[in-house]
Amino acid sequence: MTSILVAALLAVSPAVSPAASPAARGPVAPAAFLLTDAAQATEQTLYAQGTAALDRGEFDKAAQAFTDAAALKGERADGALYWSAYALNKRGRRDDALAAITALRNAHPKSRWLRDARALEAEIRQASGQTAVPERNGDDDLKLMALGGLMNADPDRALPLVEQMLASSQSEKVRDRALFVLAQSGSPKAREVLVRIARTGPDEDTQTRAIRYLGLFGGQESRQALVDIYKSSQSARARKAVLQAFMVAGDRARLLEVARTETSPELKREAIHLIGVSGGGDQLWQLYQQEASVEAKGAIINALFVGGSADRLAELVQKEADPRLRREAIQKLGLTGASKSAAVLKQLYGTEKDPDIKRTIINAFFIQGNAATLVEIARAEQDPTLKRDAVQKLSLMRSKDATDYMLELLK
Repeated sequence: MTSILVAALLAVSPAVSPAASPAARGPVAPAAFLLTDAAQATEQTLYAQGTAALDRGEFDKAAQAFTDAAALKGERADGALYWSAYALNKRGRRDDALAAITALRNAHPKSRWLRDARALEAEIRQASGQTAVPERNGDDDLKLMALGGLMNADPDRALPLVEQMLASSQSEKVRDRALFVLAQSGSPKAREVLVRIARTGPDEDTQTRAIRYLGLFGGQESRQALVDIYKSSQSARARKAVLQAFMVAGDRARLLEVARTETSPELKREAIHLIGVSGGGDQLWQLYQQEASVEAKGAIINALFVGGSADRLAELVQKEADPRLRREAIQKLGLTGASKSAAVLKQLYGTEKDPDIKRTIINAFFIQGNAATLVEIARAEQDPTLKRDAVQKLSLMRSKDATDYMLELLK
């Protein structure tokens, strides 16, 4: 009981707060770890959504998705800032685009995206009537304009030039645009060139970009080419790019086939994740029933969370027999928010016998900031260890419900 009173004193004392006290910050670490896990999945989801919106020409949606991805400050933050600036410029929001480029330059001084960012900045400033950035010349922009015009006027003459540009040491922006022009062409010859580059590109970056654009090309021939590349390639990066192309193309059936049959754990997890990104909750649920591997089932639980399948997660927390998987499902269900999960988790806590599971539920309520339910648990819990755990979590929360309960304990 003494430790519970100490937690109560810490919670109501104005001199002690998570910001001021290292001791108070310490217990937050487990929750932060879980949030970091979720943030990584969220970053991938937002980046994929931004890419898909960009390819559809929905620049407002793309800018928002990439901005949100960059705010998570994960491993793809620099790329997200660049593409956010690109999309903002497309919408005519030049000042915002320049601000995103400045943020990229300041936060990621060694990023590989800086060269393209400088080119984009020059383009924006020139369009605004400002002086161009000294280290940037207009050759790339002229090439891109000429390429687009020639592809529209004479595709047969443009295609060999595209291949030459992709084989030479052009900037990433030029090569990416050249691939985009191929994907937008829609002609059988353009598809043949794109497939050839996707199979045997001059370097891995160009090859994986070609694979992604092949997914945007559409059509049965393109999808079959992606299947053939996946089966024949020895590159894990290229095979991942094929899976991402399937996702962009909305081909969940191919992703599900890979998730069922792939022997590489890394590629299997990638396929499962992308099914979640594409919103394939039903396919994931079907796969979960057939899967024997605990690791793969854990990946499916995470993909259900990424895809927003709170109902399936709720079913798992009630029915899954494996304690490890059950705890994982509880954690992810808690991250979906109180409105979708509080009632299920509260009911489960009342019937659960396993103390470890009950602690996981307490942590889930803490992560979602559900102080009211934690107060109910703390009041009713007879197990002193679990009661202490609930009070300790409440002592870290800045909530009226938590503070009132701390004062109640001190009376």
